[in-house]
Amino acid sequence: MTTIVVGYTNTPEGDAALARAMEEAKLREARLEVVHSRKEGSERDAADIQRYVEVLEEISQQLEAAGIEHGTHDYIKGQTPAEDIIECAENTGAELIVIGLRARTKTGKYLLGSIAQDVLLEAPCPVLAIQAAEGSS
Repeated sequence: MTTIVVGYTNTPEGDAALARAMEEAKLREARLEVVHSRKEGSERDAADIQRYVEVLEEISQQLEAAGIEHGTHDYIKGQTPAEDIIECAENTGAELIVIGLRARTKTGKYLLGSIAQDVLLEAPCPVLAIQAAEGSS
């Protein structure tokens, strides 16, 4: 069975990426690996961490109902989200990575870097970049 990795955040861009990854998984009869990543965590982030546990459980139920074989991953291991997405793709032999894109200013891209850019440049397989529908922010 082939594998698709989707980078997920609880944002319109993340939801758009997940929806498209689900379409691709059905089309390709592929397993879907949903990856949420944060570089670090602290006690004050406990509520946010718990919220993502709940969100990923909801996603898992949604994928189960759609008949999509899947796994969910909530990484807090000191790597960037791009590194975690790429590592998951390498470890699973993924044939596709799906990520969401958000609009950013040129200055914002320059100063803050870009997870999407890092994934696009370092991915071991094709990357499908999805924008959220206009007005969904």
